[in-house]
Amino acid sequence: MTGYKVVLADDHIMLRHGIRSIIENVQGFEVVGEANDGAELITLLHKVTPDLVVLDISMPKIRGIEAAGEIKIIFPEIKILILTMHKSGQYLHHALAAGVDGYLLKGDAPKEIFTAIDTIRQGRKYISPLLSSELTDEMAKAYQTGQFKIMANPLTLREREVLKLIAEEKSNKEIAELLNISLRTVHHHRASLMQKLNIRKTAGLVRYAIEKGYVD
Repeated sequence: MTGYKVVLADDHIMLRHGIRSIIENVQGFEVVGEANDGAELITLLHKVTPDLVVLDISMPKIRGIEAAGEIKIIFPEIKILILTMHKSGQYLHHALAAGVDGYLLKGDAPKEIFTAIDTIRQGRKYISPLLSSELTDEMAKAYQTGQFKIMANPLTLREREVLKLIAEEKSNKEIAELLNISLRTVHHHRASLMQKLNIRKTAGLVRYAIEKGYVD
């Protein structure tokens, strides 16, 4: 368990420092960076390559679930643990659909964070025990086997935003500016949309967006 690198993303500095102290108190773990919001996190990940990102949902600029979807597209090898106060099943399901590897409630963090991290390191999924009732047996099985994305909406929240803007005839540059993301990230999202939806041309994306009600 040596050399496991972690990045923390939360707009509450004191909470970040508390989690950092817990993690770095265990030999073999190192916090290699911190971010205050989703946009700052994406920028940071172009500079450092952690094994795990511990990510809050409620952050400014790019929210946690949206950031998680982007990370899984741009840096698919990085594991993601959501650390949040949100107990709502809706947040949980959106996070799972975005491809996160774990969902931990902040109230459980002091006693559960290393169980969560160790579970993720072993290639399995982790979810706070208090939220297990939010999943049906079928959903839980799909989550554990990595098939939840197929059951849920195939697109992340950010991909849906990009799709909507594509259908509104926005250029890649305009999309990048409107969503406060890099041009490179827009290209990644376009490629991901076409791959997931098995669509080869922009016109096909527009038709799909209209059919699914993303635009009028």
